[in-house]
Amino acid sequence: MQYQDIYQFWFVTCSESDWWNKSLHFDLKIKSQFSVHHRMAMQGELAHWRAEPIGALCEIIILDQFSRNMFRDTPDAFASDALALCLAQHAIDKGVDKQLNDTELSFLYMPLMHSESKIIHQQAEALFRALPNYEFELAHKKIIDQFGRYPHRNQILNRVSSDDELQFLTQAGSSF
Repeated sequence: MQYQDIYQFWFVTCSESDWWNKSLHFDLKIKSQFSVHHRMAMQGELAHWRAEPIGALCEIIILDQFSRNMFRDTPDAFASDALALCLAQHAIDKGVDKQLNDTELSFLYMPLMHSESKIIHQQAEALFRALPNYEFELAHKKIIDQFGRYPHRNQILNRVSSDDELQFLTQAGSSF
């Protein structure tokens, strides 16, 4: 499989509903079709994809998006976040983002939104400003500014929640 197959699946076959709604069927589909590619990406075996802007984007999608589907509600859902973030930052430094449309950009920048770093969210806020999902980044940044992490990940990652985090988790919109 080449990066074009990832692109075709994510941007042509899938719908926005697939991207944003939780679905066991969709999660299993990604796991059955792309778990080998996720392993390859984690081991750096897809580095040659980075020679092309769409290839770089597809490697990031595998690490940032597919991992959330394949490993939903487990620590592995977040295990490739640091690598996805590094690859996104590298792609931005190389100007890959200047060669993508808004929908593609959203997924290139998504590892920054998923970060639990206040510094990274300052960068993300600037990058998402011109995109349709800017408000969604602001909602993520607000949580990071308040707690320094995403409280909805605490139980999955075996982290102890503070009283403030527990109170926050009772509110609508506390989880994505």
